[in-house]
Amino acid sequence: MNSEKWYELIKKIDDCFLMLSENHLPCPEDVVDRYKWLDEEANYSILAHDNSVDPIFIYANKFALSCFKYTLDEMLFLPSRFSASASNRTEREQLLKTVTQNGIAYNYSGDRIDKSGNSFTIYDGILWELKDQNGEKWGQAALFYTEKQ
Repeated sequence: MNSEKWYELIKKIDDCFLMLSENHLPCPEDVVDRYKWLDEEANYSILAHDNSVDPIFIYANKFALSCFKYTLDEMLFLPSRFSASASNRTEREQLLKTVTQNGIAYNYSGDRIDKSGNSFTIYDGILWELKDQNGEKWGQAALFYTEKQ
């Protein structure tokens, strides 16, 4: 995917966040290219998966890739359930159902696993629905930090 289409995807993710939270994704005000900053320089993870039965990641910013230790090509073919260990997948699935019902969920913390199976903790997570202008769901997105904010 070329950078223009990639940044269009980030904009759509950000627009969905704005609709549900009444705020844009956090970004310094003096940044010239907001979507490039969100993708390459944000100090938090932004992830999105599609709306398939076993959702696949469709977006991960540079910070998320560094947390999960996947290349972008690897991440974009990964079922999102593999971001959590088997023992944490039930809790993760419950959270995703809550987001489906409410549109957005705040203040999620929990353990995730990287490509090698090493655990790391996420903090202050926000998960939200991704819907088009007609209200059709096309996925879910998340942001999280790796340190308490």
